Amino acid sequence: MIHSIPVTHNSQAAQVTIRQRAGERRKVRVAGRLTWRDASGALRFVSVVTRDVSDVDAFVECQAPTSIPLYRLVHFQIERTGRDCSELPPVLQHGKVLSAVYRVGPYRSATGTPHGYALRLLIEPGSTAAASRKRHALAMAN
Repeated sequence: MIHSIPVTHNSQAAQVTIRQRAGERRKVRVAGRLTWRDASGALRFVSVVTRDVSDVDAFVECQAPTSIPLYRLVHFQIERTGRDCSELPPVLQHGKVLSAVYRVGPYRSATGTPHGYALRLLIEPGSTAAASRKRHALAMAN
């Protein structure tokens, strides 16, 4: 959702655009992996660590210099040892999630490659709400 708010600065009116996040971000650091096919069709992968996650997106930091183009479809998965983290959304606790790179993080001056990537998790719209209700219902039953 985008809101425009009038702001006065030096007696001139300007429009400031504020983007609300699609999901509530949680600081979570767990190991994961991205896999994708490059322009020639070769399978590529890189180890990552999550910086923050929500039910619909995540920001990951690469452990090795790599360059993934903006809007590239990737498969994102959390390593098995980190899947039991209670802060992870349910969709990330069950294996690979098709995702799209929607923002490239700042570039490292030493390598010229991005430090990390923002990923939009391509999941069915109702799946996160249904999973959340199911988890809440199970917690209430115990």
